[in-house]
Amino acid sequence: MARTATTTPGNAARVLRIVHEGGPVSRAELTRRTGLNRSTVLALVGELVEQGLVHEELPTAGGGAGSERPAGVGRPSAIVRAAPDVVAAAVTVEIDAVGVALVALDGTVRDRLVEPQTTVPGAADAVDAVARVLRTLTDRAPSLRVVGVGVAVPGIVRVEDGVVRDAPHLGWRDEPFAGPLAERLGLPVRAANDANLGAWAERLYGSARGVDDLVYLNGGASGIGGGIVSAGRPFSGADGYAGELGHTFVAANGIRCHCGAVGCLETEASRGALTAVTGTAPDDLDALATALADGRDTVERVVDRQVAALATAIRNAIHTVDPEVVVLGGFLAVLLGHVGDRVEDDVRAQTMAAMTDRLRIVPAALGRDVLVRGAAELGFADLLRDGTLRSTGVPTDAGVPASVGEPTSAGAPVTTTTDTHETTADRDDAVEEARSA
Repeated sequence: MARTATTTPGNAARVLRIVHEGGPVSRAELTRRTGLNRSTVLALVGELVEQGLVHEELPTAGGGAGSERPAGVGRPSAIVRAAPDVVAAAVTVEIDAVGVALVALDGTVRDRLVEPQTTVPGAADAVDAVARVLRTLTDRAPSLRVVGVGVAVPGIVRVEDGVVRDAPHLGWRDEPFAGPLAERLGLPVRAANDANLGAWAERLYGSARGVDDLVYLNGGASGIGGGIVSAGRPFSGADGYAGELGHTFVAANGIRCHCGAVGCLETEASRGALTAVTGTAPDDLDALATALADGRDTVERVVDRQVAALATAIRNAIHTVDPEVVVLGGFLAVLLGHVGDRVEDDVRAQTMAAMTDRLRIVPAALGRDVLVRGAAELGFADLLRDGTLRSTGVPTDAGVPASVGEPTSAGAPVTTTTDTHETTADRDDAVEEARSA
């Protein structure tokens, strides 16, 4: 028999978010962190258990995760864990590949598959590729329940409707993507700039975990993207375009960028230049790290130029948003590992001293999962806002194109948005929930 909801709407989502972001936790700790009474937490956890969103278990004899009670002392508090079979599909689109990963509520990456592209995919091509790859993944694990799709796009994505305004490396301009993909899959789809998602993922789970003010720079096949978290909130700007740090000015005598400017960071520090001079494959960061370690003069000259450009960009970001941590991902993390403290020393040398007192420049901790984990947060957005499991799975006809604007196979149009939370108010509510947890 289904449980009749007796709790305040929103509190179940609050509990679910704590378990999802923080990992296994005792009911006693949930009571402390939410400020709710024990009976309310018991009811909330019961509702989540009945939906299959969390599981409960007794702690082991030595004390379980989240348990603060010594073994044998009093009655143990049950441990609440996020479900490993409720997943979001995390999509990454690059100039040479389209990837999909299934990320569970408990943070595990259950499966992933990358489909190489022989040419730069158009928006329609990417929709086709996502449908194929997702179908393969769900066929391999039919017991998994897909609740939503998050897409990391290397470009500017409009918050209101999921239109990719400009993804220059993909050649997309004013391309609807979230909408057509939602219609195709019959699932809610959200899309956002990839570096913004990387910043949020590193704040939740990586090198900047718990840090309220950070800058994230990701270097990949499509250039350098930037993301900012300010006062514990994703900083997206009026239209969701903030954080384009790859197009900040770093060199007066620099290379002309595809955006029309001269001396942008992503033209002065590029993965292509490093892999060309080292002779390594574009997507093999381990090989790049090994080649850099050889210290050849021709390679070091390129490294010197890129470090100078990167330090200037970081200085500009520090003087603008005053972060506590700067996180570098992709090939920038490899570059940082090669030169050690040199980037931070160069930044401090050209930055107001008071603004670098607490500054740390660190590599991304999530590695290749950083964009996947960020995109998954988009896919979980509706669930984490409502705490209610809606229809799940991928329609059996997901490989067949659907007409945009018609109802999905679920029988109703799918709402698509592009940020971690649908509106500023939604985002603020979620942040306040996280802070009070």
